[in-house]
Amino acid sequence: MKKVLMMACALMVGASAVSAQETTLPQDGDLFQGLTRSITYDRMIPPHGLQVTFDKTVHIIFPASVTYVDLGSANIMAGKADGAENVIRVKAAKRWFKGETNMSVITEDGSFYAFNVKYAKEPDKLNIEMKDFIHDGSAVNRPNNSMDIYLKELGSESPVRTSAS
Repeated sequence: MKKVLMMACALMVGASAVSAQETTLPQDGDLFQGLTRSITYDRMIPPHGLQVTFDKTVHIIFPASVTYVDLGSANIMAGKADGAENVIRVKAAKRWFKGETNMSVITEDGSFYAFNVKYAKEPDKLNIEMKDFIHDGSAVNRPNNSMDIYLKELGSESPVRTSAS
């Protein structure tokens, strides 16, 4: 009887220790425990929506040479079009992939482009031109999804040319 009582006490002590450990972990998914601040929406670069399919290739024409492409998953594939530095081709790597993935592109002029990509049987657009004819590219009249990227060769100098240059 004494052994049973001691085992019950040991179980209670162990359970309370586990319970105490669980309460010290963040309950809301905040693994930083309040030591960081949230990224606000004014810091977000809104992505462009892009539809791809398995049987057709989508071509995206950029106003400058493409220097970087990152794919969010293996559901899509992309690469520079042969003989063209400013054109990438994108298509689905597998048929009818579920959900959404993303793609990011950086061009030689320092522009950053973000895309949310999903599968479509027939994409709305197969050839897309990313040059913005509405905005002239000056610092005060740029689209809200434009962002300068400082390339290694330029150091901290902005790659955007001003009218004074």
